[in-house]
Amino acid sequence: MYDADGNQYLDLIGGISVCNVGHCHPKVTAAIKEQADKYLHIMVYGELVQSPQVQYAKMITDHLPANLDCVYFTNSGAEATEGAIKLARRVTGKTEIVAANNSYHGATLGALSVMGDEYWRNAFRPLLPGVWHMDYNTDAFIDAVNCNTACVIIETVQAEAGIKEPNKEWLQKLRAKCTETGALLIFDEIQCGFGRTGKLWGFEHYGVIPDIVLLGKALGGGMPLGAFVSSYNNMWQLTDKPVLGHITTFGGHPVSCAAGMAGMQVLEDENLIATVAEKEALFHSLLQHPAIKAVRSKGLLMAVELEGAQNVLDTLADCLKQGLFSDWFLFAPQCIRIAPPLTIKKQEIEKACSILLQCLK
Repeated sequence: MYDADGNQYLDLIGGISVCNVGHCHPKVTAAIKEQADKYLHIMVYGELVQSPQVQYAKMITDHLPANLDCVYFTNSGAEATEGAIKLARRVTGKTEIVAANNSYHGATLGALSVMGDEYWRNAFRPLLPGVWHMDYNTDAFIDAVNCNTACVIIETVQAEAGIKEPNKEWLQKLRAKCTETGALLIFDEIQCGFGRTGKLWGFEHYGVIPDIVLLGKALGGGMPLGAFVSSYNNMWQLTDKPVLGHITTFGGHPVSCAAGMAGMQVLEDENLIATVAEKEALFHSLLQHPAIKAVRSKGLLMAVELEGAQNVLDTLADCLKQGLFSDWFLFAPQCIRIAPPLTIKKQEIEKACSILLQCLK
């Protein structure tokens, strides 16, 4: 990236997992220009078939398990969360939700209700009732799911908590408890989807399939786009009593869908996901310093833990002066975020780590 004075910055956060195929990939920008020359917004309620929407939905569902075969496009990940909550309530006839502490699913009112941190929630109460927050990866979380639970919503890998990975056995037990009680299991793949973890979808690492998956960030190839995906039978229940049970004006905008489809095709054509594990390992091998307490990662979703939040802010400020752009986490301010475009090259990783180590106090 370049500032107004032409100074160059190496980007280690990719718009917070948005720019998985880099900034302004030529195939993505070409798709945007081509679609912009055809048509922009028309109608997204189903009166008209718009090819970019249909083609991208087909592309996504072709790469998902069979029960995730119907896509509802939104403007953002937060709106996908809202739609999924409504869908779960409609399908189950229940209202209660189990969510995780230190989770992030967006900042609109429903999404804020399931966000796992009281500091961010408190100023906007009253929120949705019947939301229970439990610690991720614990038996207490599973025990909280009961016959009154409409849905369980978790990040497949907790991002804003400083990269917390689920225990595979725990996640499988949670899937079983949801099936037993009739609760829908929602996986938020907004940050960890589209190859960031080293697989196309984060849940592929754990042998667990959700009832609803939330998508966003990299979904639009750099353009604004979100989606919630479930079974056709589930989604069809939003079409009656009331008609148009969930509505959006711009969700699935044809230009965003064209850009997202091009971005997903780049992931496949350039085999970027297969490079993630090697790049992750290179970061780990280089990030060795007495000031670093831990490096946690799932693919190129990484947290570098320092002594405290002020150390992080000071280090980030010094990195910026040296041409390295990075960030911190909402619920883990003692950690530096590393989530670069998946296109990052070996020499760029070496340069980034060299600058970071120089700036550590």
